[in-house]
Amino acid sequence: MNQSTEAVTSIGILGAGSWGTALAILLARNGLEVRLWGLEREIRRLAEDRENRQFLPGIPFPEKLTPDANLARAVECDEILVVVPSQAFHEVLLKIAAIRPLQSLCWATKGLDPNTRHPLSTDAETIFPGADLAVISGPTFAVEVAEGLPTAVTAASTSQHYSERLAGVLKGETFRAYTSTDIIGVQLGGAVKNVMAIAAGISDGLGFGANARAALITRGLAEITRLGVALGAHPETFMGLAGLGDLTLTCTDNKSRNRRMGLALAEGLTIEEARARIQQEVEGVHAAKETFFLASELNVEMPITTEVYRILHEGLDPHIAVRELLHRRQRAE
Repeated sequence: MNQSTEAVTSIGILGAGSWGTALAILLARNGLEVRLWGLEREIRRLAEDRENRQFLPGIPFPEKLTPDANLARAVECDEILVVVPSQAFHEVLLKIAAIRPLQSLCWATKGLDPNTRHPLSTDAETIFPGADLAVISGPTFAVEVAEGLPTAVTAASTSQHYSERLAGVLKGETFRAYTSTDIIGVQLGGAVKNVMAIAAGISDGLGFGANARAALITRGLAEITRLGVALGAHPETFMGLAGLGDLTLTCTDNKSRNRRMGLALAEGLTIEEARARIQQEVEGVHAAKETFFLASELNVEMPITTEVYRILHEGLDPHIAVRELLHRRQRAE
């Protein structure tokens, strides 16, 4: 029997950062037995404190949430949810495959594969051929999910039944998941919006105002949509939670680590100095490079992405990047 047809009573969450921990808290509150896996030193601390004091201080773990550094135990759960940074996604999937085959796999990682520059589902299909695959994405700050504030996301899967099952597992008093079959579009929306958030942070940090931010969000959405359509995504996906919703949230609120990266760069900090201040992984730094080369490969025009890539990876002065964007040739919207 396909795993996605069976009831879920336990879930292994791989990745004990802020987002992985928030989802673990949510699902434990929903009544699932949750095993939260991470590095031994961080799991030991989480087990002792019964909260994630580094990222989600003051939010206690539900009784059903068990921090566990044993990967084999975590992946023996009914369902597995991967929430590691995109740079570790491939390695973690290989570790899972060495323990057991899977009939279904979901992830909440937002990013592109650093080797192929394609959505993470491409990697997952290769390692787990024939498995039902799904991604959870949308406008979410981990702390708000952990605090139980109202939140809505999209669960997109290669299988409609699997996306419906995940939506049911995620549903709580203040948390709702909508379903989709556009797994490519939902992944791209979640990955590339981080690039746009860095751009918005730079713009605001340089004092360019609300008009410029609105223009960046609007034209950024157009870029994401063009790239998505080139990869076979549905255009309407980018008007939903995993597209416009996530983009707007990430570009406008300082809880966004990618926006804070942009603000720091506008101050003149280096990437390393900004990371030290933020003290969390900033996916947009990697996504800018991967998106730039993917767009070049597909011959998709992405001027905002290009300038963010040049700032991050070629040392371009942010003032010059903005000036070059404003001085691009006139064209119809």
